[in-house]
Amino acid sequence: MPDNLNQDSADVAVIGAGIIGVACALQLARQGRRVVVIDRDEPGHGASFGNAGHLATEQVFPIADLSILKRLPAMLMDPMGPLRLDWKYMPRALPWFTRLLLNLRPAPFQRTVAGLRALNESSLPAWQRLLQSIARPDLLKEDGSLLVFERADSRQAIEALQARMRQQQVPVDFWAANAVRDQAPQLSEQIQGGLFFPRTGHFLDPYRVVCELVEAAKASGVQFLKQQVLGGQLQEHCVSLHTDQGRFTANQVLIACGAHSAKLTAALTGKQVPLDTERGYHLMLPHEQQRLPFAVTSFERKFIMTPMAEGLRLAGTVEFAGLERPPVMERAWQLHRLSKGLFRRDLSAEGATPWMGFRPSLPDSLPIIDRVCDGKVLLAFGHQHLGLTQAAVTAELIAQLASSPTAPTLPGLPELAPYRLSRF
Repeated sequence: MPDNLNQDSADVAVIGAGIIGVACALQLARQGRRVVVIDRDEPGHGASFGNAGHLATEQVFPIADLSILKRLPAMLMDPMGPLRLDWKYMPRALPWFTRLLLNLRPAPFQRTVAGLRALNESSLPAWQRLLQSIARPDLLKEDGSLLVFERADSRQAIEALQARMRQQQVPVDFWAANAVRDQAPQLSEQIQGGLFFPRTGHFLDPYRVVCELVEAAKASGVQFLKQQVLGGQLQEHCVSLHTDQGRFTANQVLIACGAHSAKLTAALTGKQVPLDTERGYHLMLPHEQQRLPFAVTSFERKFIMTPMAEGLRLAGTVEFAGLERPPVMERAWQLHRLSKGLFRRDLSAEGATPWMGFRPSLPDSLPIIDRVCDGKVLLAFGHQHLGLTQAAVTAELIAQLASSPTAPTLPGLPELAPYRLSRF
């Protein structure tokens, strides 16, 4: 850490020590800036700790479609369903869901798809550059992922999905049952086939990725402070932050604290953003490291299984219940029950550990990546369940935005309009 870095000031204060905040901090420090990362928790202990570990570049469609209307009764009545809305939270969630449905109209839907596709197409190359720069390309397995189906009557929907993916130029191959068995022989005989996505991959340990980026950031001079930011205000030449340990000033502030970003964004920009959280659960099975060669998702059961260094991670359930209600860990254990029948031999849950985290979601399924308030405030949040996937490319965009008001571009997207704060 540079000797001249004061405890109460910096060029850039990054609020949030998850995968996006840490990746951004590293890129900003490499520009020669004095960077401080502030978080109430240790780095990587939020949603970045327990995500599915899947580099989901194939997911270019919004987080929901119009079928959510038909599923609403089940969402309210089935506490163990793959998509759940806590009925006590429904009054607060209703405006958000209304905006989500409005964004499924043709024009906003196409804007969402274009925005997701542009970020996702750039995500794998960005991760390759970032991991190579810290000499840890081994943390990412670029071996694709597989979406399997079990029922013959699902085949039509699978083929329709393949056609939609190809229309968006997402690389995808149809695998018949024998091809699935050749590549993943421990899966059940009842698997009818699936879609293989070759330009995806998975991380062996998402938390280790954050830790490695933290060490690289520290080596580049980044300071990490364990404090809670309570509020802030713009000054003439800086931004003043109020934390539980005093006052902190910075020339620029980057808000990258995921599902907790709305309050500080409102304080600094005056803009109320419709940010909610998809509460995601996982179950880690420590005795199942060798079951799968790559991430496998079940089309009918709607969850994903990712092989990691410490076991097999089952993830994918979504719950809308806000930031305050306690986790319902039975939802994590439900993932093990969902896995029964997918393998020739059932998965072992011995020593399994459940987890819940908050995934920040906006009703148009796109993140906010922006520079506002004359460059004093940078924004990088709202990536829903694609935070890990889009972290590296987001960090590159933020580094460019921090240096210049001229918007960077993505392939196929001449400007960053889909991600601007002003869309709300």
